[in-house]
Amino acid sequence: MPAMCRDCLTTFETAPGRCSKCGRPRITSHPELFSLTIAHMDCDAFYASVEKRDKPELADKPVIIGGGRRGVVSTACYVARIRGVKSAMPMFQALKLCPEAVVVRPRMEEYVKASKAIKEMMKDLTPSIEPLSLDEAFMDMAGTSKLHGAPPAVMLARLVNRMKKELGLTGSIGLSHNKFLAKVASDLDKPRGFSIIGVNETDSFLRGRPVGLIWGVGEITQKALSKAGIRTFADLLRWERQDLSNKFGTMGDRLWHLARGKDRRRVTSNAPTKSISNETTFYEDTSDLDILDGHIWRLAESVSDRAKARDMAGLVITLKLKRADHTLLSRRQSLREATQIADKIYRTARDLFEQAGNQGPYRLIGVGISNLVSDSDSDLTGDLLDPDAEKRNRAERATDEIRAKFGNNSILKGRSLS
Repeated sequence: MPAMCRDCLTTFETAPGRCSKCGRPRITSHPELFSLTIAHMDCDAFYASVEKRDKPELADKPVIIGGGRRGVVSTACYVARIRGVKSAMPMFQALKLCPEAVVVRPRMEEYVKASKAIKEMMKDLTPSIEPLSLDEAFMDMAGTSKLHGAPPAVMLARLVNRMKKELGLTGSIGLSHNKFLAKVASDLDKPRGFSIIGVNETDSFLRGRPVGLIWGVGEITQKALSKAGIRTFADLLRWERQDLSNKFGTMGDRLWHLARGKDRRRVTSNAPTKSISNETTFYEDTSDLDILDGHIWRLAESVSDRAKARDMAGLVITLKLKRADHTLLSRRQSLREATQIADKIYRTARDLFEQAGNQGPYRLIGVGISNLVSDSDSDLTGDLLDPDAEKRNRAERATDEIRAKFGNNSILKGRSLS
């Protein structure tokens, strides 16, 4: 069976117990190892890994990325995850599970910088890259073997080795014959994983697994499927395609294909960013206005940081609310000119919340910008109805410069501590 050493990249016709060249045990073998071309690379606990890299004193400690005590967990390192800490968990609950954790506020500018460096490394492998977020992307490696003199699997192993050596960051690889299965594979063995789902094993791999494995099939969809007697891929296989479509619309047709491991989507390079958003799900539903206001500010600040990192601004502000009964409320406000200013995003989202009325308790809240343009076309004229807006904008720009020079925690707003 074809195999390779993920450390020294030596290839073998038959998998050894240990690499005969470097003596290490990280051997990956699979019948289709050197023929599969669609990959998904997912960085391991990305934000926390960047913090540990930049602050060696945190290396062996549980690290949580998030806001103040009334905030939520953005992400956590694997040490903290072992203690039960999860993304979107309230900070007070996370600290009960892991009281010795070090809480670090997000530094989006550093995460964007690391993300751009990783993407440049990916470009050395293939031009067909489809980023999903700062820390994950699809790659189509078809036709690259002649260029590199090595099959895609070897080049992907080289990529994560290079990430570790040059950036001090690790990632996990999923390799398969389509995007759906490549993403599933990348989650099978984290951190520093390299998992493969081949063509010939697709049916046997999927058949007994829960439908929640499908990207986009969340809690609500799973409940709807469960009512129809669909809990696993095997359950889906018993349905006719038309029946699934009649029952679940376009989602039904998608489920029919994915149940058979079929995904016709191509890896799309240079797809334009249509929106920038962030949301958080509460572990306990809440109607508390102070808590909700604090979350609106933190979400606005995160969206602003990402927009500034990408040199973008938005003409439309969106507020998303999910009530305890899972019904969704969405409000949008078009602006006279595009913005990337956190204060403007927050104030607009807060107005949208007031217009919606407090119909809580809520289980999720989200803030976003869309209709994106270059930041050179943003925040140019000020607001005649709010004469202090320009002063706040200048203060925010000055704050950005201070944070860029002295670190993200060098200056904080009061709302960030709530």
